[in-house]
Amino acid sequence: MTMTIEDIAGEVLARAGDAKRFLIAIAGPPGAGKSTMADHIADALRAGGETAAVLPMDGFHMDNAILIERGQLARKGIPETFDVRGFLDIIRAVRLADQEVLVPVFDRSRELAIASARPIGPEHRFIIVEGNYLLFSLGKWAELEGVFDYSIMLAPPIEVLEERLWARWRGYKLSEEESARKVYENDLPNGRLILGNRRRADVTLEIA
Repeated sequence: MTMTIEDIAGEVLARAGDAKRFLIAIAGPPGAGKSTMADHIADALRAGGETAAVLPMDGFHMDNAILIERGQLARKGIPETFDVRGFLDIIRAVRLADQEVLVPVFDRSRELAIASARPIGPEHRFIIVEGNYLLFSLGKWAELEGVFDYSIMLAPPIEVLEERLWARWRGYKLSEEESARKVYENDLPNGRLILGNRRRADVTLEIA
């Protein structure tokens, strides 16, 4: 399916009606373009006079010290390396739209989450949540089923993801060896896991 950002914003507005709070999920593998799309949709909604905030799932990465203890640092980004319970708690609090909620944000350049880095207030009508496992059907992530009012799955072909992931890690000045390890031992396996175990989305876009 092909949809423009304007198409998606129009669909969201139509579905939202007069709802006080409307949650949009943008899910997909690493490198699929989730963050970029979330920002573009938020901008499109704001341009139409709406209020919108972006809530990134990456802020719920476990700290490296915990991952080292658990022998999971090399696989950072797999479903088990996130604070799922904390994420679920935040999503449920945001859903209520009755108070400000402070959410963490992930700094990829330093590979760490910054606590309470972004406020989401009751005045924000549209909350765009973006992350790998929002539509994941396994484990505790499955508790997100039915939470979102509108969902988008970004599912580019593996070769497109591979190209984007190489560009990402090279952009952080990693060596070719380090980049290859990130791409082939972590990101692409995670991507295949996400694409193979996903719940149905309202919209699935193969090219993002």
